[in-house]
Amino acid sequence: MNFDALESVMRRAANNCGLDITRYRPDTTEAGRVARMLRHHRIDVVLDIGANIGQFALGLRRGGFVGKIVSFEPLKQAHDQLVTAARNDPNWNIAPQMAIGEREGEIALHVSGNSVSSSVLGMLESHSDAAPKSAYIATQHVRMATLDSMVHDIIQADDSIFLKIDTQGYEDKVLNGSPETLARASGLQLELSFVPLYEGQQLFDALMSRVRALGFAPWAIQPGFCDPVSGRMLQVDVVLFRD
Repeated sequence: MNFDALESVMRRAANNCGLDITRYRPDTTEAGRVARMLRHHRIDVVLDIGANIGQFALGLRRGGFVGKIVSFEPLKQAHDQLVTAARNDPNWNIAPQMAIGEREGEIALHVSGNSVSSSVLGMLESHSDAAPKSAYIATQHVRMATLDSMVHDIIQADDSIFLKIDTQGYEDKVLNGSPETLARASGLQLELSFVPLYEGQQLFDALMSRVRALGFAPWAIQPGFCDPVSGRMLQVDVVLFRD
């Protein structure tokens, strides 16, 4: 029996149990498609803002991206796991534990029960109702720095840069502190919300208008957080490159 026939048999058996099996191809995953775009645009360095435990960077590696990755994460437990994840990857650097924003100083970080929803901003009921495990359970005080103040020792003059920002409603503040880095960036990935999920966050239309005005055009929109009851899409990841 050849592989395709075996796959068909296995898939039918899984379907009978209410499951599905598909062939795993890293290049066809969302991260794999981003990795392909990075190769197309000859990106040298990915700045991973809001890395959590390294999901985005690991996805890029599985998708074939071999360039430099620099990850930033403010949450202590997540940062510890991030350091472990990158331990055997000499081209993946982990910045000291800190938040990236629009100023230098210290901020209070709200820690969510699911870790990935942690934010500087207060969480609204529209978020916690759709994902009860995301509710805040603690607060950590962490250092904040602007991205522009951090990149001078990280990137070289001729590097082509891709900036990924996933900061749970704080994306506009990261952009505020990154004018020099943005001017040099060839591409962006932003997590954007269609409805308010955090207090004071800017939504999809405002942030898309802002980055379009900087010369970036959308290349992909990836589904994100949905309301499990209504099915409404609440967040998406948007990948953009310069026109």
